[in-house]
Amino acid sequence: MLRVLTAGRLDGSPGSSVAADARTALNPVNPPRNVQPFSDEDASIETMSHCSGFSDPASFTEDGPEVDEEATQEDLEYKLKGFIDLTLDKSAKTRQAALESLKSAFSSKILYEFIMERRMTLTDSIERCIKKGKSEELCAAAGLACLLCIFKTLGPVLKKIVSDGTASVQARQACATCLGICCFIVTDDITELYSTMECLESVFTKAYPRDRDTNGVSSTPSTVLHISALLAWTLLLTICPMNEVKKKIEMHLHKLPSMLSCDDVNMRIAAGETLALLFELARETDADFFYEDMELLTEKLRALATDGNKHRAKVDKRKQRSVFRDVLRAVEERDFPTETVKFGPERMYIDCWVKKQTYDTFKEILGSGMQYHLQSNDFLRNVFELGPPVMLDAATLKTMKISRFERHLYNSAAFKARTKARSKCRDKRADVGEFF
Repeated sequence: MLRVLTAGRLDGSPGSSVAADARTALNPVNPPRNVQPFSDEDASIETMSHCSGFSDPASFTEDGPEVDEEATQEDLEYKLKGFIDLTLDKSAKTRQAALESLKSAFSSKILYEFIMERRMTLTDSIERCIKKGKSEELCAAAGLACLLCIFKTLGPVLKKIVSDGTASVQARQACATCLGICCFIVTDDITELYSTMECLESVFTKAYPRDRDTNGVSSTPSTVLHISALLAWTLLLTICPMNEVKKKIEMHLHKLPSMLSCDDVNMRIAAGETLALLFELARETDADFFYEDMELLTEKLRALATDGNKHRAKVDKRKQRSVFRDVLRAVEERDFPTETVKFGPERMYIDCWVKKQTYDTFKEILGSGMQYHLQSNDFLRNVFELGPPVMLDAATLKTMKISRFERHLYNSAAFKARTKARSKCRDKRADVGEFF
């Protein structure tokens, strides 16, 4: 089953001439003709300029005239047909580049009809690349599958790779993330949900120390896999029935704190955020919830929130302290620091750990396209309870564009003023020693 998040229209099927042009675009030796592989720059300039059924500020230039949306759409679809053909190419590098280009495009634009017309081709291509591709190609295919949510077809394949100890860590990591996201979006079968969570549990629980008296957990090459499996499992926990949530909390709440001692900062952060979410869910299911080792846990969390160990990188310490201050507040004070996400004229408030976990997951797979999808994607708007997409007229869009342009002018003027002031200080040849 193929589910997508998008809308657009095209008649016709991909042809060999399209693939040839796309192959030329992917070949660094031969200069491209009319087609270029997708990049973040393409996403921001080309794909954002046309929203199927919705206007977008990027469809106006600074001088006011609107771009030729029909030509832009045709050019985009022409490229995408070529990339779909190239997912069947003999060269692994060509297939990987095509998969990454498709992922970049689909994360930045809603192309529901275009994808549905080619759902079988896309499904077969992704399944083939995941089954037979090497590590990097498999990761690219799994990333694309996250956006297309081909779960009923790929579910068994993804589970097999996640559980395969002989597969590369990177491949298993990508499949674990894909498995969690696709299950979250697609599955209506509670048995399938539980089966997927058990598959992910079998992976991240290997990071638990075998001896409960162990003081620390050393990172291994598999740590990145354990982190991805834990985060995917946590995402699925947010849609479980409350009776299942209680079982999972009883099973893992007393074991997760051991991960806080891992020497990998990302594992510590993942474990801390999962603990905060578990406490939030536990208190929703039982207002009188009591955790017997609360004092020991808060002591660990406080130490991580104020960590000053010199052997750790400054960036890691700064990131860790910021996260664990919030985790400590959640566990100790039942509090969450509300975040505001702005997209277009709208605002979304992230006011709980469940919502934060969901937002962070989709932001990770959509990247720079997250704001666009929050504005236009019916599925995401439903997940975050944003209601139907807001329709903006041309006058409002032009006003928004002018506002951003004026802000840019202000920032440029401020930058010039700072530069001028610093230049004067340098001209004075001040004694550098006075500042130390």
